[in-house]
Amino acid sequence: MNDHSRGDAENPGASGTSAGEPSVRRIRKRTNVRSKSYKRKRSLITGGFVASLVVVALGLWLGYSAREARANLFEARNHAQLAKDALLDGNTEDAERSSTDADKYANKAYDYTHNVPWSVASAIPWLGSPLETSQQISEVVRGLTSEVLAPAVAAGTSLAPNQLIASGGKVNLQPLQDAAPVLDQTAVAAQRWNDQAQAIDEPTYLASVSDARTQLQDQLSELSKLLGNTAIAAKLAPTMLGADGPRNYFMAFQTNAEARGTGGLLGGYGVIRANDGVARVDTLGRNSDLPMNSQPIDLGPEFAAQYGRSRPTTDFRNSNLSSHFPYAAQIWKSLWAQESGEQVDGVIATDPIALSYVLDAIGPVKMPDGEVINADNVVELTESTAYVRFADDNAARKQYLQTVAARVIDKMTGEIKSPQKLLDALGRAAGERRIAVWSSHPEEQEVLAGTPLGHVVPDDAAPFAGVLINNQAGNKLDYYLTREIDYTAESCTEDTRRSTVTVKLTNNIPDGDFPEYVSGTHINTLGVPKGTNVSAVSLVATQGAQLRNVTIDGKPTMFLTGRELGHPMFDVLVPVPRGRTTEIKYQLTEPSTPGEARVPMQPLVDHPTVTVNVPNCGA
Repeated sequence: MNDHSRGDAENPGASGTSAGEPSVRRIRKRTNVRSKSYKRKRSLITGGFVASLVVVALGLWLGYSAREARANLFEARNHAQLAKDALLDGNTEDAERSSTDADKYANKAYDYTHNVPWSVASAIPWLGSPLETSQQISEVVRGLTSEVLAPAVAAGTSLAPNQLIASGGKVNLQPLQDAAPVLDQTAVAAQRWNDQAQAIDEPTYLASVSDARTQLQDQLSELSKLLGNTAIAAKLAPTMLGADGPRNYFMAFQTNAEARGTGGLLGGYGVIRANDGVARVDTLGRNSDLPMNSQPIDLGPEFAAQYGRSRPTTDFRNSNLSSHFPYAAQIWKSLWAQESGEQVDGVIATDPIALSYVLDAIGPVKMPDGEVINADNVVELTESTAYVRFADDNAARKQYLQTVAARVIDKMTGEIKSPQKLLDALGRAAGERRIAVWSSHPEEQEVLAGTPLGHVVPDDAAPFAGVLINNQAGNKLDYYLTREIDYTAESCTEDTRRSTVTVKLTNNIPDGDFPEYVSGTHINTLGVPKGTNVSAVSLVATQGAQLRNVTIDGKPTMFLTGRELGHPMFDVLVPVPRGRTTEIKYQLTEPSTPGEARVPMQPLVDHPTVTVNVPNCGA
């Protein structure tokens, strides 16, 4: 053996130690690796467990916050309604307490939707969308309760209907004057929060949040208009009701069984005298009492070009062909001045439907012969039955209508059992454009023109479709007329877009024989059968619009063009046979101008169906 071999044999342990060292190290390394892997796994498991706990805790907290926020928002809304009801009842203490509670719950809802977990979660793209929307909702509600409800309650407790309207129909003017500045501030605040509400983001999911957003936007839009109109009323009413001296007004009663642009034919009139909050009607007259040979007045070249052929400023029958109420008001003011020598401070117009709302609030009246006139029968009696009952005596019919008006006015200016119901009735009539007001005082008229009472054709470029009907047969068939109006336009991708205004008119006169005065065709020369309604249908369109085509029942028809306060106007003559529906379709090209589309309703007997599908190019 050589030395190397011998040495190995003599020291077997040395040889074993040398050969085993790598195995030991590998074992130790594997053990260390397993240990580290275990620690990492244990760390991951622990971390995952903690993260899961955090996620669960966050979810639980968000769920709890959502539940509490929803509950507090509900309470805020509930107490706000209680405050409003108490305010209208004149209960100052309850109104203030409910207002305070509404603010308290609104602040709680705000806190629950603005805590750290909620704010973090709301920042997550897509997933956090409903949470962000909820934050925005709570911000608006808190702003409303603190900046609108609380000051409105503080100012409005003196404006409760039972305190505002005293015995005999007298309006207490001083509370209105005192509340005017605060009401103006709350109206401004309501508009600001309404603007913010309309800008609330649509959530990517969760229908309940989307519904809450829509409800808030709708309610705030209505509230903003209401407070704006209330502030205007507080500003105008004292002066117009004689706080600074006596006022007088021509009051027109429109018979919308025979349609005219502002509603219906001028059927009768009265003169209202107001002084220190007390208003009385001391003159009632028939339309035929007004002069037919009066001097004309100048309402501008545009008006003369559109309506001049009908002698509107001298013939009461054509005095309100335009839907722009200031035109009719100035004509009636002129006719009355030439008849009586008196210059009135303004003009008010209303109709039998508004009268029915008033009778529903104040109760029925009794005629000299014992006939009871109430909310359910006044429209039919004055717009249909009277024409049959007095078919051979037109003067007697007009006297009957005067007596109805006189009895209602007497009751309105007497003891009012429920001032709140009366104010609600008048508000409903105004909302349906059944009350119109014009003032001969420029500073007052400037304010009125911006309210629903002004009934003006707007001088702006926003989308507009005013559909007007003027009876061309001289009959009373518009009592049986129903309307459907649709205004649709394309998207805003170009400078102009195509739009369509579709009008459907249905003649619902029942079978049977009616007096010639009701169902005849006295004025037109179309040779249509008795019972046929004949209307001049006018479209007052968006400024800059051009008419591409107009059809009646799908067939192209002749039309006339004109202008109304800068708006193009397109007129067609439309016969509507008994029991039939006639469709008029205007196809236009109009500018893609920003603004909400408007379709003002001519106040006729029916409640028309109106649909609007016009994108807002400024949204």
